[in-house]
Amino acid sequence: MLRDTQLIFVRDMKLALRSPTWLLIGIMQPLLYLFLFGPLMVSVVDHTPGFPPGGAWEVLTPALIVQTALFSGSFAGVGLLTEYRVGVVDRFRGTPASRAALLFGKVLAQAVQATAQSVLIVLVTLLVFDLDASLTGLLLSLAIAAVLAITLSSGSYALAMVLKSEAAFPALMNAVLLPLLLLSGVLLPVSEQLAPGWLYNLARINPLTHVVDAERAAFRGDMSATGLLTGCLVLLVMAALALLWGTRTFRKENA
Repeated sequence: MLRDTQLIFVRDMKLALRSPTWLLIGIMQPLLYLFLFGPLMVSVVDHTPGFPPGGAWEVLTPALIVQTALFSGSFAGVGLLTEYRVGVVDRFRGTPASRAALLFGKVLAQAVQATAQSVLIVLVTLLVFDLDASLTGLLLSLAIAAVLAITLSSGSYALAMVLKSEAAFPALMNAVLLPLLLLSGVLLPVSEQLAPGWLYNLARINPLTHVVDAERAAFRGDMSATGLLTGCLVLLVMAALALLWGTRTFRKENA
């Protein structure tokens, strides 16, 4: 299965590298947030209670890394639906390749692409803005983003295989992702000081909120933060469930 996973991973990476515009398009929105929204955050974070520890760039940059992994992973199923329409999936069915390897190779390629985009965001923030982050914290935050991309892309591929509709899939993803994104505190933290009680409690139910908290704690190098451990545990559980769903769906749909 390892060799099959490697073959699918290399294939998907070659396809991505043939059209590097994906890299620029994927980071365009985070860069716009950095340049057009970030400067507004500087005075807000310094003078408003309820924000996480650290300066504006320590609050905004890890949130944008999560946002990048969220969108790149969640919409990975669009590419699979295109392959399904043109018959690539049917050709895979005729090979002896492990059905689980088809999924693992694809999600690993998505994780590498999301990590590459995250590295570019960090480099821009380090070079242009006043960001002070530890190397250990940066590496851990990139690892969290990679696992999040694996989780979401696995779920995205499974959902795409179930729906098999290029029209329904993006509409459903947009309907699900918007409330998850707003409640996660990516742009403005949904803390007890800033949010009404009902909104704060609703945000704590959202698993992505805990991942954002963990990403911010890792980014600022606060390894003792409770949110870091909680967020990592939540993310690992999500990853296990998503991979289990994806593996079962691929084995069923490609049998």
